[in-house]
Amino acid sequence: MARRGTLLGVLLLALLVGAGGRALWLWLDRPIERVSIRGELHHAGADYLRSRLAPLVQGRTWLSVDLGELRERARDIGWLSEVRIRREWPDALVFELVEQVPVARWNDDRLLNADGEPFDPAPLEVPEELPELSGPANSGAEVLAYHDALAARLAPQELFLRQLRLEARGAWRFQLEGGLWVMLGRNHRDERLARFLAAWERELGETASHIRYIDLRYPNGVAVAWHGQTEPVDDATTDQG
Repeated sequence: MARRGTLLGVLLLALLVGAGGRALWLWLDRPIERVSIRGELHHAGADYLRSRLAPLVQGRTWLSVDLGELRERARDIGWLSEVRIRREWPDALVFELVEQVPVARWNDDRLLNADGEPFDPAPLEVPEELPELSGPANSGAEVLAYHDALAARLAPQELFLRQLRLEARGAWRFQLEGGLWVMLGRNHRDERLARFLAAWERELGETASHIRYIDLRYPNGVAVAWHGQTEPVDDATTDQG
């Protein structure tokens, strides 16, 4: 009989502890009342980010919210490259945000970060000085890397890139400040670029304002299309490669 009483006492104690634990959980698991944002923000302001984050926590409670799932949803906000979240007593979440750093425009309506990953800039303003790059899907890193290499090759002659495009078939072309286009094609890019730089230093640079585009897709020479002409002037047969 004493043993049965002991077991009953243990059971009652466990129920009380369980009930107390549940009451404590319910007391702690209150609705989220505040969202704090921290991090260096240059493009996406705190008000904009708070307006995007608020719907993600609406209806959530402080203890029950899944921080991992919430982090993944927050990363879908275009201007965020990294998100860290922690709880802050008694009813707040703190978002530590790392902002995307745009280095180029991409395919007219997106931006590239330094890793060549595209992201959506809307509805924020885009920095005007960014170069314009374009290419097929998943080619952002390749185009950005070639842009940097090409810019370094052109800089000694004070030539600056405005646009760089990789066509679907693999051909490259770029536009200089001033509007002049240069067709590199698919193959022998280094050789063709060296030929362009030599021709530019020798004579083309002095007449740049009259040139519409330069076509380097030739075995030896170049073709120059002048403003007002319908066909380029060339001294060789193009291989279009």
